[in-house]
Amino acid sequence: MYQIAICDDKESELGQVEAFLEEYRNRNPEFQYRAETYQDAQMLLNRIREQKDVPDLLLMDIFMPGKTGIEAVQELRREGVDVPVIFLTTSTEYALKAFEVDALQYLVKPFDKEKFILVLDKAWKRAGKGKEELLMVKVSGGMRQIDPGLIIYCETQKNYQILYLREEQIKVRMTGGELYRILKNSSGFVRCGSSYIFNLNHIVAVDRDEIRTDAGNRILIPRNRAAEFKKMYFAFYFGRN
Repeated sequence: MYQIAICDDKESELGQVEAFLEEYRNRNPEFQYRAETYQDAQMLLNRIREQKDVPDLLLMDIFMPGKTGIEAVQELRREGVDVPVIFLTTSTEYALKAFEVDALQYLVKPFDKEKFILVLDKAWKRAGKGKEELLMVKVSGGMRQIDPGLIIYCETQKNYQILYLREEQIKVRMTGGELYRILKNSSGFVRCGSSYIFNLNHIVAVDRDEIRTDAGNRILIPRNRAAEFKKMYFAFYFGRN
């Protein structure tokens, strides 16, 4: 499901964009999407940060009360959020700034349906088909997007989760249950007790009380957990091959 966020302070403009999206879906049945609308840029930022959920595409007005669309996207970029953006605005004044934040397109209102559909088709082909879902986590200093496939395993340490990647460790403040509810939607993640979440794609051996990864990690686990883990691992391995 393609996730789209639309941010514009005018209800009439939001309605027009939603109608154009429906027209595009009518022409392209494989384009299945869910759209969320916002009339304030700060509300959009808060939603992304609090829910840790980055849309696949952001349709952003520039001139809005309070924070402008440009300022909002600049904040997202500083926090490492690489969501594709199409700016929808009444002026060419901010075109240069729009492309400084790597905007996909800059549409000047009023734009017609065919032009919008052409731009949306570009966005869909670039980022919609086969897009790997990214995990967005809150880290010290801001937000960060992570490809779940790069996570080897996760370990609970008090109120934090340590995400082990091949070249680094990332510390995030959330419970193991919260993290697993997100990761279980990606292929290969299983929970082992209350302390570990493993990506089975990176497991190379399971001994009586030890799990070994392709990055050289050796994780000791209770033997009663190891038996259960072996069953999950071999079911995954033979299913994959």
